[in-house]
Order: sequence, then structure tokens, then C-alpha cells
Amino acid sequence: MNKLALMGITAVVAAAVSFTTIKVMQPGGLSVGSAEAGNPSFRFADNRNRGKATADIPEFTKAAALVTQSIVHIKVKLNRPAENEGAYGGYYGPTQRAVPVMASGSGVIWSKDGYIVTNNHVVEGATDIEVILTDKRIFPAKLVGRDPNTDLALIKIGTNDLTPITLGNSDEVEIGEWVLAAGYPFSLNTTVTAGIVSAKERSIGIIGKEGKQQDEQSGATTAMSSAVEAYIQTDAAINPGNSGGALVNTSGQLIGINAAIASQTGSYEGYGFAIPVNLTSKIVEDLRKYGQVKRGLLGVSFPSPATEDQFLIQQGIKPGSINGAYVTGVQSGSAAAAAGLKAGDIIQEIDGAKISSSVELSERIARHHPGDDIKLDYRRGTAVNSTNVTLKAQEALPKTDELVPQALASKLGASFAPLSDAFKQHFQMNTGLAVTAIVAGGLFEQIGIQRGSIIISVNGNRINTEDDLSRAFKAATNGIARFACITPDGSRIVFNLSLGA
Repeated sequence: MNKLALMGITAVVAAAVSFTTIKVMQPGGLSVGSAEAGNPSFRFADNRNRGKATADIPEFTKAAALVTQSIVHIKVKLNRPAENEGAYGGYYGPTQRAVPVMASGSGVIWSKDGYIVTNNHVVEGATDIEVILTDKRIFPAKLVGRDPNTDLALIKIGTNDLTPITLGNSDEVEIGEWVLAAGYPFSLNTTVTAGIVSAKERSIGIIGKEGKQQDEQSGATTAMSSAVEAYIQTDAAINPGNSGGALVNTSGQLIGINAAIASQTGSYEGYGFAIPVNLTSKIVEDLRKYGQVKRGLLGVSFPSPATEDQFLIQQGIKPGSINGAYVTGVQSGSAAAAAGLKAGDIIQEIDGAKISSSVELSERIARHHPGDDIKLDYRRGTAVNSTNVTLKAQEALPKTDELVPQALASKLGASFAPLSDAFKQHFQMNTGLAVTAIVAGGLFEQIGIQRGSIIISVNGNRINTEDDLSRAFKAATNGIARFACITPDGSRIVFNLSLGA
């Protein structure tokens, strides 16, 4: 990795804005607005100018009426380890007993017979799930299935008289289009806010983060990760509790499931993110039919969104001069390999739909099942070619508890060695594992990690030995590991890796 690429990664990592899931809800309802988080501020509004829609601002009342009848309030009970208690808690470590914690979010009615869509992070780890309808009826809910790789989950309640939301088409959503966000922020009853679509196909590196690290912005990722992020970005106000709620167009049609916010405080600061409904529909179909997601894989890698422009410059390509996803590698035995794709190809269309970035490519592929046939148009040099590809199923991943240090090092494509005490003392470091060699074609090479880099932590756990590295992966959620690293020139970077294909 040269200094230009490192500057790109470092700039992203150093950004002040933090991306955070919006499942935050503390016991006691509005107590989430504490002195630390900032209390919600309630003021009387001046209604003298309330009136009719103008030529620039559409009428929202019809869309609001439609969406509010199809969203629900979700309350969950979680068992979490108790925090240290008493004056001596810090000496003896955290207590191991679990205490019940209440949290809440929102959901969208998907079908008349009780299926409801929400975020995975709303229901993950829940021991009890309760759904409150807009007519105040309360139902216990069961978990049908969840997909951490898209942050979606499907639950069901025992009734057959619900009003499902009308589905829109997220492919047709345009930047600048008016939208409404609906949910239960801060456990307030049905709340609707308005804004516009400010961006599409946005990747923010949030899936796979642990809660204690949500104040850090991701740097580079590997495209071999199973996580799929292609959010619709909006400036409609979204706050803690809105997770799993609806983003709709002015016709009241669902275009996305609200999932995250960009914030320095944990509350709304102008940027919210929603999972596109076209991707959501495929995930829901799988969860309803199989209880899990069956995703077709192409088997290519590409630069992370944060470093894509820098990577293209390294290859002598002017960013903006091409449209598509630049392929940095093709997995052996994959669907892409069988179709003849090679590193350096630029995928520009899938089934006639133009591809402008690797984020869009990931989202389009994620809509498909194993065995699906797709048509790819790609550029190789000056020639534009077409090929038909039959997507393959994801191979079973090795269990993280089976990844001994040697196997993990092989998977990452690198060799490691502990830092000497003299080195730590000289550079005033108390932790670190040196990267002593990089294997061609490995995951580390794909994202530009150089020999001589120092791994400081993985998922917040300090790393000093290969055993530490292996243990950190064993504890990682869905095999996704978040590395904090110092490069040979002293730059600090953060990146996510997945052992997924």
C-alpha cells in the first residue's frame, strides 16, 4: 500500500462523524435522553403558517396515514451481564450474573397474517419480544429468522387482520426525492418525519461492529465479506427507536427499512440510512421460507468503497472515467472463475442494469439465490464483453473455534511475530503483533496491508500473539473482525475482515 492509498484510508478513519446503529433505548423509556445523551427537548410550535402544500413541497398527509397503520412498536427483553457494582467493583472485575434489560425499536407489517420486518440489531439476543400495534393491541412475537449480514430480521405475531405496507421499488428512487420516515423514536407513539433522499448505494462500514466500537468509522473492508451495505441515505429525522421502521415515498410505498444514523451524539444530526426494499424483499422471502438466507455468490473481490478511488489511481485509471466495479481478484472455483472473469475486469452491468460502484454490485448480487443465472457486461481493456454466470452457494465456513493460529494466518494471507519488549519500550507501546510477511492473493494483500504493519487490536481486544489473534476471531460476531493497525509509515487505520467467501 503506497502513501496515497494510506492517506485515503487515514482520512476516512480520522473523520469526526461516527456511524451508529439506532437500537439505543435505556430502561425507563425517555430516560435515554439523559445528561450524557442529551434530553429530548419539547417546545410549542407556531402553527400560524401551517397550511397547504406548495409546488415545491408535496402533500404528506396521505402517505403519513398509509404508513402509520403499517408500523409497530417492538419491545424486547435482553439478558446482559451486570456492570461492576460498589466501591470495590473495579478491583474484582465485572460480575457474571445476567440482568434483564429492556430495549425497543420499530417494525413494518409485511403481511396480513402477522409477519413483521425489523432490524436484526433490534431483536438479536432477545429472550422475549412484544409487539404493540397502533390500535394499542399487544402480542407476543416469535423470531422467524434473522440475517446479520443485512441487519434484517423477521418476526411473527398471532393475528390475521393486519394492514400490510405497500411495497415500492427502491431501484426507482431518485436523489432529491421527498420521503417520510415512520417509527417509534424514544418510545414516542407513532412519529412521522419528512426529508429527501440525499444519496443512494451508501456503504458506511457498520455491519459487524460491536456496540462498544460504534464511535469509530470503518476504514477499508474486503469485498469477500458477507456483509451487504447499500443504504438509501436521507435527511428525514431518524432517532434511537426508529430502527426497523419504514422509509416511504410520497405515495406511502415502502422504499427502505430504517437502520442507522450518522451522529456525534447518538441522536439525529441530519443523516439516516435505510436498507433498500428490493433487497429487503429477497431477505424476507428467504427467512419466511427457509428460516435463513440463501445467497448466491459471484466470487470476486474489489476495493473497499473508502479506498476505491485511490486504488483506481494506483492502476493508472482516472476515477470517474469509468463506471462499474473494478475486480481485484477472482476466487478459485467460484462462479466468476467459471465464467472467465479476471482481475482487472470492470463489471458495468447486471441483467441490463448499469453498475456504478462495488456497493451497487454487492447489493444486486445479494438479491439472488444460488443457481440463479445472471448476465454480466464487463470491460477488459478497451473491449466490452458479456457473459452468463450461474451463481454458486456459499461454502460452509470453518467454525471460528476451529481456527488455530496457523490456519488463521493462512486464511488471512500473512505471517506474524510478537513485538520485542525493547521495541515496545522504545516506541512506547504496550501491545502489538507484527506482520512479518504477506502472501500473494491473501486477504491482507487484497486490502493493501503491508509487511511491517502492527496489529494493535481485533474487535477491541489487544493483540500480542497469534493465540490472541485466534481467540479474537473465535469471539467475533459472524466471523467479522475489526482490526486496528499501525502501518509502516506510522499511520493508524481501521478495517473490517470477514472469513466469508
